[in-house]
Amino acid sequence: MKQSLLKRRSLTLVILLTPMVLLLAGFLVLPVLGLLRSSFLPSTHLLDGTGFSLKHYVHFFSDTYYSSVLVETFVDGLIVSLVCLLIGFPTGYSLARLTSAARRWRMIVVILPLTLSLVVVVFGWLIILGRNGLLNSLFVYLGIFSSPKTLLFSRPAVLIVLVQQFLPFMILSVMSVVTQIHPVLEQAASNLRANRFVTFRKVILPLAVPGILIGFNIVFVLSISAFITPRLIGGARVAMLGSLIYETIMAQLNWPFGAAMAFVLFVSGLAFTVALNALVASRFTVRG
Repeated sequence: MKQSLLKRRSLTLVILLTPMVLLLAGFLVLPVLGLLRSSFLPSTHLLDGTGFSLKHYVHFFSDTYYSSVLVETFVDGLIVSLVCLLIGFPTGYSLARLTSAARRWRMIVVILPLTLSLVVVVFGWLIILGRNGLLNSLFVYLGIFSSPKTLLFSRPAVLIVLVQQFLPFMILSVMSVVTQIHPVLEQAASNLRANRFVTFRKVILPLAVPGILIGFNIVFVLSISAFITPRLIGGARVAMLGSLIYETIMAQLNWPFGAAMAFVLFVSGLAFTVALNALVASRFTVRG
C-alpha cells in the first residue's frame, strides 16, 4: 500500500515536471548548445557549418578593443549594481517595516516601471534627456546651464537609465528578506545600548545578506547583458558588449563571432557572480 502511494506520487511529479523540462530543453538548452557550436565554426557565416576552430575566441582576446569593451561592461555593471544597492536598500527596508495597508500603494509605484515595455521607457528617457527635453529646460531655468547641452549619447546617461530600469529588482529582493527579520531583534539591540549604526552592522546587515546578494546578482547580470539601452541612449559613443553582440549578429551577420562574444560574456559573468557570492558568504557565514 505504501509503495503504491509512493509510486503514484512519483508518477504525478514526473507528469507535472515534464512540460517544464520539455519547454526549457526546447527553447533554452538546445538553442544555447546550437549557439555554442556556432562559436567554434571556422567561417564567419552560419551556413558554412562544418569544422572546428578557436579563431573567434583568439580574435576576441587578441584585439584590445574587445577586451576593453568587456572590462568597461563589467565596470558599468558594478556601478549600476552598487548605485541600486545604495538606493534600494533603505527603500526596501522602509517598505518592509510598513504595515501591509501602508505598503500596498508604495509597492505599486515600485512595480509600475516593470509593467512598461523597455522600449517605451527608453524612448521616454530620450525625450527627458534631449536638447529640448525636460532636464535641459530645468537646468537652463535654474541657471545651471547657459544653453541646452547634449545629455544623451554619454556613459552617465546610460548608467542613469540602467539604474532606473533595474532598481525595482533590488528593492524587492531586500524587502523580501527584511520582512522576515523580526523587529524585536532591533529592539533587543537597542536595549543593549547599541546605536542605530551598530544595530545595522551587527544585526540587520548579516541577516539581509541573502536578499542583497540576490538583488546584486540580478541587477549585475541584467546590466552587463543590456543592449537596447546602450544602443539607443549611448549611441556609437558608448560601447557595451551586449550591444556589440547584437550589431555583430544582426548587422554584420557574423553569427560565429557574435556567439563567441556571447559565451565569453556568459562565462566571465558567471565566474564573477560565483566568486562574489562565495566571498560574501564566507565573510558573513558563522562557522560553528
